[in-house]
Amino acid sequence: MVRTMTETTAFDDPAYRAAAVDLLGVLAYGELTAFERIAEDAKLAPTLNDKAQLAQLATTEFGHFVQLRDRLVALGVDPMDAMQPFVTPLEAFHDHTAPSDWLEGLVKAYVGDGLANDFYREIASFVDGETRALVLEVFADSGQAEFVVDRVRSAIEEDPKLGGRLALWGRRLVGEALSQAQRIAADRDSLASLLAGSVDRPGLDLAAIGRMFTRLTEAHTARMTALGLQP
Repeated sequence: MVRTMTETTAFDDPAYRAAAVDLLGVLAYGELTAFERIAEDAKLAPTLNDKAQLAQLATTEFGHFVQLRDRLVALGVDPMDAMQPFVTPLEAFHDHTAPSDWLEGLVKAYVGDGLANDFYREIASFVDGETRALVLEVFADSGQAEFVVDRVRSAIEEDPKLGGRLALWGRRLVGEALSQAQRIAADRDSLASLLAGSVDRPGLDLAAIGRMFTRLTEAHTARMTALGLQP
């Protein structure tokens, strides 16, 4: 009988287990750093209401980290060990995309993180049902989109010149996010193997990969448009 990825026996396959642990590890560290960044951005918030809104978003991100950490523990994996391989590439990404002000921080959280999250959602299509459900829950909109869109659009209405600068910033974030994803995939064969498939798991052919990148591009364009920025 051919096994499916919805069965708990999927974790009997060492290659699959390594890939699933890597996926959970990179997501856990991503959520932990998102909590840190949003909490830091709250210091730049122009109003008390904005500060409170960002504090709430930061709390949500930490809650996501806890969910991912607990899933790793349930699998018998040390969460710190699972996250460690991704510290350097993710920190490099954040170093290269440090926002210069409050608005750039908002665009980064919405556009840059949004593209990365879309990519990991695509990978989640190839994992077991329980892991996939957790990934989709973690990346469900927590109110961040509405908050960011409102603040950025309002700022551009007050000062239209901001639109050009923030549009360039958004494009830079996309380039850096794609480079980050490529570096992680190159360094972690296990994640690449999820997309490639195996004997009992279908993978992506060139046409499917093309469609995936089309979906990523369309989602990015939609986010930039929602912010009132040129993609």
